[in-house]
Amino acid sequence: MLQRQALVQEQRFKLSPQIYQSIKLMELPVMDLREKIQEELEKNPALEMLEEPATVSLDESYEQGYDSGKDDDYFTLGSDFPFTRRDGEEESGKKRQFLEGAISRPETLQEHLLWQLALETADDDIRRIGELLIQNLDEDGFHIEPVDLLLAGEDKAKMEQAITLVRSLDPCGTCTSGYQESLKVQAGLLQDPPPYMEAALEKLAALERGKFEETAKELGRSEEEIRACFRRIQEELSPFPGRRFAGEETRYAAPDVQVQRKEGEFVIVLNNEEIPVLGINPFFMKIADEKTGRSAGSRETPENRRETRDFVQENIKEARWFIQSINQRNHTLLRVSRAIVEFQRAFFDKGPKCLVPLTLKDIAKEIGVHETTVSRTANGKYMQTEWGLYELRYFFTNSISGAGSGGSQYSKEGVKEILREIITEENRRLSDQELAGLLARRGISLARRTVAKYRGELDLGSSYSR
Repeated sequence: MLQRQALVQEQRFKLSPQIYQSIKLMELPVMDLREKIQEELEKNPALEMLEEPATVSLDESYEQGYDSGKDDDYFTLGSDFPFTRRDGEEESGKKRQFLEGAISRPETLQEHLLWQLALETADDDIRRIGELLIQNLDEDGFHIEPVDLLLAGEDKAKMEQAITLVRSLDPCGTCTSGYQESLKVQAGLLQDPPPYMEAALEKLAALERGKFEETAKELGRSEEEIRACFRRIQEELSPFPGRRFAGEETRYAAPDVQVQRKEGEFVIVLNNEEIPVLGINPFFMKIADEKTGRSAGSRETPENRRETRDFVQENIKEARWFIQSINQRNHTLLRVSRAIVEFQRAFFDKGPKCLVPLTLKDIAKEIGVHETTVSRTANGKYMQTEWGLYELRYFFTNSISGAGSGGSQYSKEGVKEILREIITEENRRLSDQELAGLLARRGISLARRTVAKYRGELDLGSSYSR
């Protein structure tokens, strides 16, 4: 093969380390953000904590939230209880409910994927096949049972559509047979990947051993191109995409934002109590502002002064970018929260049964950002309302027809709350068919098996067990 040099002009999209850091900070809930800030304080001497966050125990939070002298309670009983105060013997039960509501179990890979699948505008068969595929994934994101056996008898075209859909969800590259196929899928979903990346993945074992020159010759590319491709593989692809959801330990959930009702209007408050106030170390600023001239009596050489100045300026630059990224995260979180309150005003006014259909696309269009930005902002973060503590993603739900916000006026979660209300207040044991009839009288048309499915998701037994 004849090789010759040639100039090629092309456009590439490459994330700088600062932008990559900003994206990662966008994803962090308030407690994880606090840990990240502490890591950065230990790593960057130019970054300084100006004011420490207030440390409040759960017991203290409870006492503050239910102070009899307050009109606006920050902490409530939970999503199944009205926002009221109780006295006497019910006080201990109320406190227990608050403490239990503050405990959060880490999200599983299946839960994360099923939430995203529910927001996709796919037909019922593809959605059903997608759910089967997701439930068949192990902790790495790979198939447990072979797909041909799992989906025997299903339409091949719809199988392929469902597999493609699940693979595109976050984290991308799941629903594959192993890490090699997962890496190829992820490479295909990258923005502007080099055309030889898939071929480079075939030589991954050689690249990991540092055989860049030999691989470059085999692929007919320059060594620098192969090295750059390998760096992208290391930085942007994950051989086991599901592992970041592995883990069993229980953690406490703190609200990232609070929605308070004041004078008939809803006010959104960012939870700044957990986030320290950051600034630039004055000593570093003083060094950076000094002139290049050597002070009297100083033995420092010009080279040493230059190295010191470069070190100081680089750390100041990183510290400023870190502070700016946190401010950007908070600003985006407030914008997303404000849009959620506007779309879901009926929920905040009357409760969970008034939740309306809402998709990531609706919020993204409203605030002028990409859907992935809304997804990163909402994932893992909590909102304290007068109806309870909710994950932000709880407010994103399709209509019962599966047509998104342009379909039925009733959301799936809203219908489930109405169903809970009917079953709780029933004077006799109603069958699923009778429940479907009562919902139809309210203008909610559901099949009996759909009612049974929703009842199971609410952990409510059948008419016989009730």
